[in-house]
Amino acid sequence: MNENKRVTSIARKINISFWLKEVGNVIGINIIIALLIMGTWMYWCTTKLPDQVTGEHYYFNVNQEKHTLEYVIDGNDRKSYAYDFRDVRDLVAVPGTILLSAEGFVLFFALFRTSVVRRKLKPLNDLAVKAEQISKMSFEQNGMEDRKKHSDSKTTETIARDQMAHLEQAISHISPDDAEQGIHTGDKELKSIEIALNNLLRNMKENERRQVRFVSDASHELRTPIAVIQGYVNMLDRWGKEDEKVLTESIEALKNESQHMKELVEQLLFLARGDSGRNTLNKVKLDLNQMVSEVWEESQMIDGKHRYLFRGTDPAYMTGDIAMIKQSIRIFVQNAAKYSSDDADIILGVMLESGYVSYMIQDEGIGMESSDVVHIFERFYRSDEARNGETGGSGLGLSIAKWIIDAHSGTIQVVSRPEIGTRFIVRFPMCE
Repeated sequence: MNENKRVTSIARKINISFWLKEVGNVIGINIIIALLIMGTWMYWCTTKLPDQVTGEHYYFNVNQEKHTLEYVIDGNDRKSYAYDFRDVRDLVAVPGTILLSAEGFVLFFALFRTSVVRRKLKPLNDLAVKAEQISKMSFEQNGMEDRKKHSDSKTTETIARDQMAHLEQAISHISPDDAEQGIHTGDKELKSIEIALNNLLRNMKENERRQVRFVSDASHELRTPIAVIQGYVNMLDRWGKEDEKVLTESIEALKNESQHMKELVEQLLFLARGDSGRNTLNKVKLDLNQMVSEVWEESQMIDGKHRYLFRGTDPAYMTGDIAMIKQSIRIFVQNAAKYSSDDADIILGVMLESGYVSYMIQDEGIGMESSDVVHIFERFYRSDEARNGETGGSGLGLSIAKWIIDAHSGTIQVVSRPEIGTRFIVRFPMCE
């Protein structure tokens, strides 16, 4: 279905707005001038009264039929003095006509100043173009060559406005490789644009670093099981046909590695769907206390190496996707079991707070340094202890849990100490 989209012009809107304001100013000034003329004329009329009656009481009377302003004197003898309005008209006719003609001329041509407004706004459009150029700059080595070409071409441009020139120059000298560098014009009128562009640049740099790291880590995580599978396939090809022990070991290893790759690909697909907005949530009213209790029972049956404790509460209602919320709980529980020693306690709890419901997962595992806590929800991030251990995992579980919690307007609180343990508290808005 084709829809006609109406195209508007901000330059035209600005011009009309200023034109209407100018019309209002002209009308206001003309009214003030008219009042001043009438007041001055009336004062002049009073000065023309005879000296013998200036001290007596008098009042004004407008005679529209005779086009006069009469001064009526109340004294021993009632007298009146009349002054013709047409004298004032004749006096101001020529200068008034010239003034009104000049105002009309100015207002008429002011209607056609849209192109002037566009020229005034052009530096802002140039800023947008330059911001787009910066966003497309490569953060690799060829980025330096692109910036050099950009700088050389800039020297041939003529800057129309000093303020815009300051901002454009600041943008041109930005180095995408320098995370701390920003735009600084020194112009207070451009402060808001400066802040917005600096935030844009910081987000661009951070997203670029995350993208590079994500691709690198994903490649590493996939390369490892592929290398293992390839190694066992080669071993099967050489000795597996005759050695039953090698055959059994290879089949078991291939099954484990293929399962690991399957889980990794599923996690990557989940995050990719989340980033593109294709993960659908079926939100219903649910009891968080019941869901945590179910995960607690499942964990006891699946994992006999740890002691699972449950600290429940009254029904804690929230609105969410049942499968997604339960998946986030399982991720934290599996993470706790992965980094806890055998026979350690893992506590699952539910709490009611003012306007919120929350669940808690607490372990007695290896814990984390504060420098690691701020990164644990980044994709593929694992601390040195996790990387060196056999239970390092892929580093995507907590990223998935955070996506689920963010999608439900929840928050995550992490408290961790090395060799003591870690506690995750996840809060959601309460549902009545």
